Amino acid sequence: MRATNPGFRTIAEGECRRSTTRRHFFRDCGVGVGKIALASLLLDGRVRGSDAVRPDLASPLAPKAPHFAPRAKNVIYLFMAGAPSQLDLFDPKPTLSRFDGRPVPAEVVKDQRYAFIRRDASLLAPRFRFSRHGQSGASLSEILPHLAGVVDDLAFVKSVHTDQFNHAPAQIFLNTGSPLPGRPGMGSWVTYGLGSEAADLPGFVVLSSGGGISGGAANWSSGFLPTAYEGVVFRSEGDPILNVTNPPGYDDRLQRDSLDLVRSLNERHLGRVGDPEIASRIASYEMAYRMQSSAPELMDLSDESPETLDLYGAEPGKASFASNCLLARRMVERGVRFINLYHEGWDHHSDVEGGLRAQCGQTDRASAALVADLKRRGLLDETLVVWGGEFGRTPMVESNATLGRSLGRDHHPQAFTMWLAGGGIRPGVTLGETDDLGFHVVDAPVHVHDLQATILHLLGLDHERLTYRAQGRDFRLTDVHGHVVKELLA
Repeated sequence: MRATNPGFRTIAEGECRRSTTRRHFFRDCGVGVGKIALASLLLDGRVRGSDAVRPDLASPLAPKAPHFAPRAKNVIYLFMAGAPSQLDLFDPKPTLSRFDGRPVPAEVVKDQRYAFIRRDASLLAPRFRFSRHGQSGASLSEILPHLAGVVDDLAFVKSVHTDQFNHAPAQIFLNTGSPLPGRPGMGSWVTYGLGSEAADLPGFVVLSSGGGISGGAANWSSGFLPTAYEGVVFRSEGDPILNVTNPPGYDDRLQRDSLDLVRSLNERHLGRVGDPEIASRIASYEMAYRMQSSAPELMDLSDESPETLDLYGAEPGKASFASNCLLARRMVERGVRFINLYHEGWDHHSDVEGGLRAQCGQTDRASAALVADLKRRGLLDETLVVWGGEFGRTPMVESNATLGRSLGRDHHPQAFTMWLAGGGIRPGVTLGETDDLGFHVVDAPVHVHDLQATILHLLGLDHERLTYRAQGRDFRLTDVHGHVVKELLA
């Protein structure tokens, strides 16, 4: 029955328009997101039984155009969880050595907060000798001999600072731009903005060594972004992904038939409700199927030359930070967009000297090898390598008989050092400066959001334009802050 009142008809039409959503379009258009996505998925080589792999234009991870010409295509982020001591590795302070054991001046620590120590704790001199290296003359600790060999390819930032002074929120803040769990990780933002060039591997991969991470999976969660952008955790020994190997008696044909049935049910449900998470699920099932071939081949280091294995200090079949660095290079070669390597063990509240010797023994060689190997293969110019922890360590000593601690350093968010290489970074520079005690930044401060904005910029993404609407407002990695650190750009 047609309404005769024009005013009523206008209101009714307006209500209809307001109640019609994009989901209704995808439900009623006769094609649907699922069919579009599946048409592309069916072009995949393994699905069709062909060697050809066609670009998956409908996949959430299909390559996308950046905002402007990028300098980098991929990122390898070496996250040193627990917070390395910048004062013992990168930022020598002769004044700190002269005043070793004396109380820190009250005006220096005024209004500062610490996790475990008192503000009037005594100063602790650097535990190692420093020397300058390369044409750049960068100062490095004696326990970083391998990094000294590639120092002219690195850019050091001695003025990084953060808002957080405890591990979990600081790690989550550096990875997601917020100290609260539930926001997308940096790799999720990058793959949301750019997609991935890896046909048979995830766009965002996570590798871990050295123990657990305080921030946990919140560091690589996709948050409110579709789950297609979540970091996929790979194990560095055994099956790279749990259950990637079929059980006995379950052959490829049976698996393909099962997946086709599940796909058809998901496609039907997607056509009804238009939920993009269903499209993500379809794509993830197909990706998992392809990874059954690609992931084991990727993780098998036995085809690397003895010289390359020795360069990294990696052993095939043995989990280690060295193996993870080599795997990261192999992932870049296969088009993986963002690789997070978490290495835990830098939280030296006691015996900072012994702790740093142990951790640098596990990481220095492989970190330097990664830079050198990428460079000799012509990949460093398009691969951004980032190294650093969630904050720094105090110039004051931490000693607590009750907790069994002595000659350690507490959490220090006011200033710490990170280094970057490749991917449009200006090599051989040192940016920023701290005061004579290494306590406060006195030149060229770089906030965590500035670092994030710079990483996105090198990938061709404007951090202010890379947004996602959730909970009624637009979110971005850098919240409402952040500036590109132009001094770091080549």
